[in-house]
Amino acid sequence: MGLRDRLIDPRSPDRRPRRVAYALPTLFTAGNIFLGYLSILRSFNGAMAAASGGAGAAEHFTIAAEAIGAAVFLDGLDGRIARMTNTTSDFGREMDSLADVVSFGIAPAVLAFAWGVQFVDTSIAEGIRSHLFRAGYFIAFLFLLCGAARLARFNVQKNPVPKNPGRPDRKYFVGLPIPAPAALVAAVVFSFAGQPLAWWPLSVAWLALLVLLGFLMVCTWRYYSFKGINLSKPYTPLLFVMLGGLIYGIWNWPQPVFLALASTYVASGIVIRIGGIVRRRLRRAR
Repeated sequence: MGLRDRLIDPRSPDRRPRRVAYALPTLFTAGNIFLGYLSILRSFNGAMAAASGGAGAAEHFTIAAEAIGAAVFLDGLDGRIARMTNTTSDFGREMDSLADVVSFGIAPAVLAFAWGVQFVDTSIAEGIRSHLFRAGYFIAFLFLLCGAARLARFNVQKNPVPKNPGRPDRKYFVGLPIPAPAALVAAVVFSFAGQPLAWWPLSVAWLALLVLLGFLMVCTWRYYSFKGINLSKPYTPLLFVMLGGLIYGIWNWPQPVFLALASTYVASGIVIRIGGIVRRRLRRAR
């Protein structure tokens, strides 16, 4: 007997799941919200520790980044569990979107500013530092706004079609899904071991990355969706070898591996888009 059959209420004439089954995906969503809340608190603690000159700021920022990464993992589980147990609902979808705004919108925006802008070296000209701060406030808010717009578009569109549609037998996201940019923000902070940026050119590059991530969330470019992966299907042994190698790499070199994974997925939509433009121009030239 499968998991879905075990959760069926025997007293229900239309084979509805038991009431307790609906709590399973909600628990993962609640964990997602808690991790976003924890990340925000740790970002504040890191900012206060760095401002007072005390030790521990890097540790706070690292934990904030790790909390966002864990929230990305839980976000991938709640929807899958809801589909496996046949407990999808409008309430669950709305709850998941609100959780994403906290964990992948507010939390990375706060972390991005506190870690990447707030503690730039004070030896630079006061005017440059003031302009950098203003740009940081606006761009971090823009990141949050683009993430909220991305979620709103995802909720209202039934069958969205990307600007560069791919194979009809595969599932795609229209625009970069909000957990991916949040994961990249967390991966960059994690790869720096939580040490706040002090050199202003790095801070400018960091803000440019946030602008790019915001644009990718609201664009209509194609990103691969992993929702089509069915864990009950048989796969080739090569896939399990690759999965084992990935787990080994994460265990031994978590910082570069997580950064490479997040960067690769974010860059995949850009590469696919550029490749499509090049192919169309080559066809016209023939």
